[in-house]
Formats: sequence, C-alpha cells, structure tokens
Amino acid sequence: MTAMTQPARSVATKILSALATVLDPELDEPVTELGFVRSVTIDDEGVEVHLRLPTSFCAPNFAYLMVADAYDALAEVPEIGRVRVLLDDHHDSDKINNGTAAGLGYVGTFGVEAEDSLDELRRTFQRKAHVAAMERCCRSVLASGAWTLEELPLLELFDLPEGPLKSALLRRRGAVGLPNHAHARVMVEPDGSPVAKSDVALWLRLAATTRVSIEGNAHFCRGLLATRYADTDPAGAVPVITDARSHS
Repeated sequence: MTAMTQPARSVATKILSALATVLDPELDEPVTELGFVRSVTIDDEGVEVHLRLPTSFCAPNFAYLMVADAYDALAEVPEIGRVRVLLDDHHDSDKINNGTAAGLGYVGTFGVEAEDSLDELRRTFQRKAHVAAMERCCRSVLASGAWTLEELPLLELFDLPEGPLKSALLRRRGAVGLPNHAHARVMVEPDGSPVAKSDVALWLRLAATTRVSIEGNAHFCRGLLATRYADTDPAGAVPVITDARSHS
C-alpha cells in the first residue's frame, strides 16, 4: 500500500532509484528487488528508510554493509534533507543503527567483534559476482552456437551481444577494476590475465558452482523473507511509501 501525493512521487522515485544501487553483498541483487526495503517515509526533515532481512540472525557484517550502503546512496540524492536508515528485527539492530547514525564505521560499531574492515569482504563478493557474470555470458555464446569451447579464451567484450548479460558483466568488471574496452578478453583470472585454453572446461565448471551458489542463496533468502513477513511475495515486495510532509 502506498500513501503519497503527486508532488512526493518524484522524490520517492529518486529514493527508490538510490536504494536500487544497494546490493546484498552475498546475493549480488539490489535490496529493492529482494524485498529488503520495508518502508520509506518522507517528511519535512528528510527521509527515513526501514530495512528488513530474512532472519534475525543474518550475518551482522552483511547487515551493516547494506545499512551503511543505503545511507551513503541516499545521502547522494539532491536536497533530500536528513537521512535515516534503520534495520528492523535483527539481533544487532540497535548496535548497527546507532553505529551508522553516529558515523562510527564497522570497526567503531562492533569494536573487538569486528574483523578489522569490511573492504576485503566486499571485494570477495564482488569477485564472486564477476565470476558468475562471466560464466553466464560464456554459457550464452556457447548455447547460441556462435563460439566453441576451444574458442572461448579468445572471446572479447566486443563479441558479446548487447543485452542484460553483457551489461551486468560490464558493471561487475568495473567493480573489480577490470578494463571495459571492446577488445578486453571476457574469460579472465582474478588478476585480469586470460584463462589458459587448457583450463577452460575446468574454469567453466568451477564458475558454474559460484553462480549456482549465489542464485540458490538468493532463492532461499526470498523464501525465508516471505515466511517471516506475511506481506512479502517471494519474488520481492514494494515498500510502503508514506509522504508525511506538510503541504501548503
């Protein structure tokens, strides 16, 4: 159910667009598509967003990343005013909400419980997302018959058909710092070097396990969220958007 007047619609659209850039680091999907955005309230001071997760014991580091990333994304929206992002129904909700509001960072929020920094964790999942995106593109060109397994190491970005698979790969390459010029090889190792011809079949099998793991976890989490919250469809949920501003 959405309660907002026409003047607030453009503001709400900007807010949801900003939140759509926030990914669950493990599932590599936007929190908006996963149904993790519970509500958005716009008032005279700014915006307050409530997030929710499939269980109360989801990993605190993942939860913190999503709250902090949502705050940073919303802070970039022009003239939005004060930004508040709150995590609901998690065993560390108070700690995460207070730490984010105070700008303490992950280590400052969790103290001795923190593992130094979340930077390496984020990079790990960005690399996994990139592997999954590479595998999807490679499987697609193999299925089309345009390329053979032996030819895959020569596949360049230029050779990929335009569409969501290529767009997703380009975004993942950008996240891990790989070049996106037309003649960049598609199948690459973490350091950017091409996968050897002798390793192609094994690489595809290993990459497929990464992709299946990500997709399986996303499906599982959608089911858990739908079980936990009666208002949630497994395919995702539209957050309640409320315009509480005074209008003259």
